[in-house]
Amino acid sequence: MKQTKGKQKTRDISSKNVLDNPVLCAQFLRDNVKVPLFKDVRPEDIEDVSERYRPFLGTEFESDTVKRIWFHDENGNRNEPLFLISLTEHKSVVDYDVAMQLIKYMLCIWLEYGKEMEQQNAGISGRKIFRYPAIIPVVYYEGKKAWTADRHFRGRIAKGNLFQDWIPDFCYEVVRIHDYSNEELLERGNEMSLIMLFNKIQDTVDLAEFLKLPQDKLDRMVKDTPETVLDVIVSVMESLCMKVGASEEETEECVQKVKERKMGYMFEHMEKMNIQEERRKTAKAEKWAQEAEQKAQEAEQKAQEAEQKAEEAAKKAKESEHITIKSIVSVCRKHGISKEEAISEVMDNCELDKETAEEKVNQQW
Repeated sequence: MKQTKGKQKTRDISSKNVLDNPVLCAQFLRDNVKVPLFKDVRPEDIEDVSERYRPFLGTEFESDTVKRIWFHDENGNRNEPLFLISLTEHKSVVDYDVAMQLIKYMLCIWLEYGKEMEQQNAGISGRKIFRYPAIIPVVYYEGKKAWTADRHFRGRIAKGNLFQDWIPDFCYEVVRIHDYSNEELLERGNEMSLIMLFNKIQDTVDLAEFLKLPQDKLDRMVKDTPETVLDVIVSVMESLCMKVGASEEETEECVQKVKERKMGYMFEHMEKMNIQEERRKTAKAEKWAQEAEQKAQEAEQKAQEAEQKAEEAAKKAKESEHITIKSIVSVCRKHGISKEEAISEVMDNCELDKETAEEKVNQQW
C-alpha cells in the first residue's frame, strides 16, 4: 500500500458514535437484541442519557452508552422506560471483566432513577408498589474468536454456584458481528447492517468476501439514507481506511463514493491493502494478551494452592493444640493438680491468653 506524504485526514470512530445516532440505534436494537419489546422501537423512543453517569463512573466508561427507551401503550401513552447499557468500545478480544463493568452501570442507573422518582413523589421508593426499571446490558463484540467470558455475573465470583443465593446475578447480551453472515446483513438492507459489514473487514479474506457482494444491493442500503446517518457512515469508512492503511487519496475516493451513495464501487481503484501488517500486529497483541492471561491464571492457581496449604496448616495446628490441652488436663486431674494450674500450663505451652486458655480447659475438665 502506498502512502502519501503528510498527515492522514482520517478519524477513528467507535461504536458509541454509531449508536449515538437514534436511527442506527433503533435498527441495531430491532435486528440484534433479542428483546420482544424492541421489535417496533422507533428512533424517537430512544433517549441518550450516558452523560448523566459520567461523574459516578469516570473516564474509563466514556466510550460506553446508556439509553433510556420509552414504550407506548395502545393509546399512545408512554409506559415506564426500559434502560439499555451498551459497552460499545471496539472489543476485538474477549474482556472477562465485562460483567463487573456492567453491574457498576446498573447500580448507578437504579440509584439515579430512585432519586429522580423521589423528587417527583417523596417517599415513593420505599412503597410496596414501587419498582425499578429493567436494564438490558449489551456488549458489541467485533472479534472473530468466540466470546468465552461467562455471561452471568455469578460466574465472576469465586465459588459462585455455592453461594448463588447471596450473589446478585444477571445475564448480558453479546452482539458478535461475526455470528452474522454477509448475506444475512445484506438482506436486512439497512444502514446499521452496512456498518456491521464494514466492521467485519479485519483482513484480506474479509475484504475479498465484501467485494463479492452485489453492488446494486449495497447501493440500495443507502438509497434513502438521511444525511445525518450518511455522515456517520462516512466516518466509519474513514476509520476503516485508516485501519487498513489506505493512502489519503484512496481514503478520499472511498469517502466520495459513500457520499455519492455508490457503495459497490468504493474499493475499485484501491491498491493491495496493508491488512497483513495490521493482522500481524493484532496476532502479536493477542498472543501477549493470552500469555498475560495464562500467567494470571497460574498466579491465581498458586495463590489458591498456598491458601489451601495455609488452611491445612491451621487445621493441623488446631488439632495439635487440642491434643496438647487434652493431655495437660488429663495429667492435672490424674495427679490432683488444680484447674488454675492447668490453665497456667495451657497458657505456657499453647501461647494462649488467660481467657482463651480457661475456656478450653473448662471444655476438657
